[in-house]
Amino acid sequence: MEFSLNKPSSALAASEPVLVVGAGPAGATAARRLAEAGIKVRLLDRASFPRNKPCGGGISVRVLSRFPFLEPKLSRIATHTLSRLYLEGPAGESAVVTSNAPATLMIRRVEFDALLVSLAVDAGAELVTAADIVQASDAGGRVTLVSRDGRRFESHTVIAADGVHSTVARRLGLNPGWPPSSIALDMMEETPRTMLRDVDPSTLWVAYGYNGPGYAYIFPKRDHVNIGIGYVLSHYRTEVAASPYDLQRAFVDSLRSRGIVAGESVRRNFTPFLIPVGGPLSRPGRGRVLLAGDAGGFVNAFTAEGIYYAMVTGDLAARTIVDEAAARKRPEERSDLATRYRRACDREIGPELRDSVLIQRYLFASPRRIARLIRGIPRNPAMTRAVLDYAMGRRSYRSVRRRLLSRSPTLAVSMMAELAKSFVQS
Repeated sequence: MEFSLNKPSSALAASEPVLVVGAGPAGATAARRLAEAGIKVRLLDRASFPRNKPCGGGISVRVLSRFPFLEPKLSRIATHTLSRLYLEGPAGESAVVTSNAPATLMIRRVEFDALLVSLAVDAGAELVTAADIVQASDAGGRVTLVSRDGRRFESHTVIAADGVHSTVARRLGLNPGWPPSSIALDMMEETPRTMLRDVDPSTLWVAYGYNGPGYAYIFPKRDHVNIGIGYVLSHYRTEVAASPYDLQRAFVDSLRSRGIVAGESVRRNFTPFLIPVGGPLSRPGRGRVLLAGDAGGFVNAFTAEGIYYAMVTGDLAARTIVDEAAARKRPEERSDLATRYRRACDREIGPELRDSVLIQRYLFASPRRIARLIRGIPRNPAMTRAVLDYAMGRRSYRSVRRRLLSRSPTLAVSMMAELAKSFVQS
């Protein structure tokens, strides 16, 4: 599918606005793209910005090549880049992967999201805050959204980027809800470095197989540190008796006893949250309603990375609409919008997200598999370099996957996600 970024005719630009629900990375990216193309867009969010958002806050630096507008704007917020990854297995086996250039961009969502929203507004998007959408209906191809305070918003075209519990997806029957086996419970705190800090702020620290089929991480920021653990929700509900914060505090205590962090866990900075890890919905949209980001399940199932995929799907949703408008499609052809959006997502990120589900299920089923993979990293420098090239945007996912499969079919798929995408969990 070829996208046209030509501006639509004045008649199209003057039509009713596209509604974008949710002003996180997916929604703000979509709104900016639409506004720059001359399409009226109304960006709805229940919060006012800046607002806090629980998230690991790591993004592969490939985001800078995928979205060239971003790098010049990052000076407005606190950022931190990393080129060193420490991986630890369930029995303490470990490996260090070092890149010759920054591989990960660390941000705080409270700042990053506000930046993206400001760029959308600067481009011409209308931001509507305190719009907590609680009802959505579709009659005759026209969608009506109702906020908690009774305001009504209507349009023929909607991008739903309203998160894992998307009201739009649920109310319109696009997603009745995620099963517990397709959701990860992430338990994390983001605390100033003056109160809690990692001893080595140059390294991203990730453990797999933590206390069974769990994961744990330390994400250094410029002035903060994010520390957290996570489990698939079905496992947590049946196998873990401790409360989320008790688990978090015990984890920080164990890190401090090992000399990995200094300071204390801070309860007020702790926020558990849910992440969809079962792979994207088979139909991330219907008619003229498109689901982007977490609302469509666009998250890496193995690393729980979401920011990059949110921005990509927000951009693809907007581009699909822009392409349609620029081509002056007839009204009777508009029902194909969701199909074209699904195909665009599948073409750019579908293979890696499908692989991530297989990897997560395969590796987390056996601690020995995780241990074997980590022990094998030093013996495969060529593979490691290829995966890092992917993480930094130097190679496409498809080309690296083909190369790894040709060299070591039994190891390639798991290494692809374990090494590169461990840099970008969020």
